[in-house]
Amino acid sequence: MQDPVVVVGLGRSGMGAARLLAARGADVCVIERNNDAGMQQRASLLLSEGIQVELGQTLELESFTALPRWPALAVVSPGIRFDHPVLDQLRDRGCAVVGELEVAWEASKGVPWIGITGTNGKTTVTSLVGHLLRAGGLDAPVSGNIGASAAEQALACLEGSRPDWSVVELSSYQIEAAPSLSPSIGVWTTLTPDHLDRHVTLERYRSIKASLLRRSRIQILNGDDPDLLHHAAEWPDARWVTAGPRDGLKGIEPHLWIDGDQICDATGVLFPATALAMPGRHNRQNLMLSVAVARECGLTTSQIESGCRTFPGVPHRLERLRELRGVTFYNDSKATNYDAALVALQALESPLVVLAGGQAKRGEPGAWLSALKQKAAAVVLFGEATPTFRELLGASGYSGRIEERKHLDAAVPLAAQLAGELGATAVLLSPACASFDQYRDFEVRGDHFRQLVEALA
Repeated sequence: MQDPVVVVGLGRSGMGAARLLAARGADVCVIERNNDAGMQQRASLLLSEGIQVELGQTLELESFTALPRWPALAVVSPGIRFDHPVLDQLRDRGCAVVGELEVAWEASKGVPWIGITGTNGKTTVTSLVGHLLRAGGLDAPVSGNIGASAAEQALACLEGSRPDWSVVELSSYQIEAAPSLSPSIGVWTTLTPDHLDRHVTLERYRSIKASLLRRSRIQILNGDDPDLLHHAAEWPDARWVTAGPRDGLKGIEPHLWIDGDQICDATGVLFPATALAMPGRHNRQNLMLSVAVARECGLTTSQIESGCRTFPGVPHRLERLRELRGVTFYNDSKATNYDAALVALQALESPLVVLAGGQAKRGEPGAWLSALKQKAAAVVLFGEATPTFRELLGASGYSGRIEERKHLDAAVPLAAQLAGELGATAVLLSPACASFDQYRDFEVRGDHFRQLVEALA
């Protein structure tokens, strides 16, 4: 008889993990605290596949002791702290605890992984790498923190669809719960303070990211990130890239660099950096990381250049929506912290009207506030963070217009009106906040913004 496995959480990763484990012959039970209509529908799907589901079960030891058999393994959602007291109790009683990524990795041995992590930029790099490889004729599905769950992709492998590469975006939550995950290629985009409510210190957050790269056969790092560069001595074998000149990294010989708008390596010019039509220096960094990966996967220079020219961009990350009366509207809903929102401000020409708000995170807002002072003719605040942001703007000496609206429904028409009045070149939704005060996730928030912009007369 197979040892029992409990999957905790019936979200996307939990569904994928349960199906994958069941396909591999495990005796699976899923527990989920919610019991709403959506969860009941998901539970019915799994039940029809022979997978036991228990709804309305909170994360307490009693939820596990009440099961017919004590589990040998618990697979937890990324939304659950990996140091949760109940998980420690499970470990003390001999139950192994991992995340969905660990299960997916174990099931997909033989398929090389490209693991991409970082505070900001990882979604763009993951999307661009997947696009380049597919444009170059390789089967390279994208999964993890975007797209399908890694477990769903691993299940497809079991069913006979074995890709050339698996391109996986990895958050710190996923990495810490997948201790054996060892990609063929590891990519680290940036490191700035984030998720400190969970990881507490920057050092802990950094160490989780670094653990993935240490287990990666090939390490590709962004030499333009101050934190990564400060710790360069820890990565003697890494391939460093820069969006600047060859001699711009002190003491490091870059693998790829940009000189006179041309991407170069030690052999000479490869192709124009303008092949990727996305604004901002940060997107040049994303480009260089992605080009480095594509070369490691065997693509030719001409294949990579062609792929860059056909890349459509990433939804919710400086996504250009439309132009109306000379004003361009950008959806940057994925900017859920100060540093990500700063990147968007730096990428666009002033004057701007900026929509900011949501559920505030811990972090250092100084550079973001300075950029608002330089670039934003007006800031329209919305959501739970409104009083906090108004106070921050006031204390920073911001002299532009500050307006408040409770929801985007009213904030977007106002922003469009202010753009016309103040001669702004663009309206930018770049919240610098999580979305959970009003939306399920940043994607739903960005989709709502897109609908409101398209409805503008």
